Amino acid sequence: MVVAGGTGRTAAVRSGQRDFARLWQLLQPTHTHTERVPDDWAEGDFPQVRLTVLWGLSGVGGWPSTNRPPGGDVAVERQDQLVVAEDGTPWVRSDPSPTVEDDDIRWHRAPRSVFERFDLARLLGDAEGGPVASPPPSADPDGPVRGDVRWAVTAGALGLAAGAGGTLLIRRAAARREAGPPREEPRQVLIDLDE
Repeated sequence: MVVAGGTGRTAAVRSGQRDFARLWQLLQPTHTHTERVPDDWAEGDFPQVRLTVLWGLSGVGGWPSTNRPPGGDVAVERQDQLVVAEDGTPWVRSDPSPTVEDDDIRWHRAPRSVFERFDLARLLGDAEGGPVASPPPSADPDGPVRGDVRWAVTAGALGLAAGAGGTLLIRRAAARREAGPPREEPRQVLIDLDE
């Protein structure tokens, strides 16, 4: 799920799509190390977020770990945010576990060549196209952190709604006759070895 920082417009992309590949190249979600950033950035006073990406994994869960058919759950794996420094360097602010409330925030530089080719406007369906533009200055008195939380909550709610819809479809398919694990046979048998 991609959320534009200035407008709040969203788009969903999936593995195998060209935009997904570009986001993967730009944000590098497998990057595990962190680079040093200015102290005020680390404290939350960083440049305005250009875009937020919630990386999700669909098709998780199911038997035997849950009492539901496989494929009905969605897991949020990571949250990446793109910011641009005053010198034009793109930076990625990553939260590797957005569902856990902790202070594990990591920073790394994004490839400038990929950033310059990235077309967020086209991804979000704008007619003009063009590279990721600077959003207009905002009059938000609480700074970028409040806006980031608002967009993360919005994107999380959209993801939850998509996951719930998928769950209902999977449950409907599982409710058909002969769907799921065998219901007449015991799943486990206890054997007394003393006899």
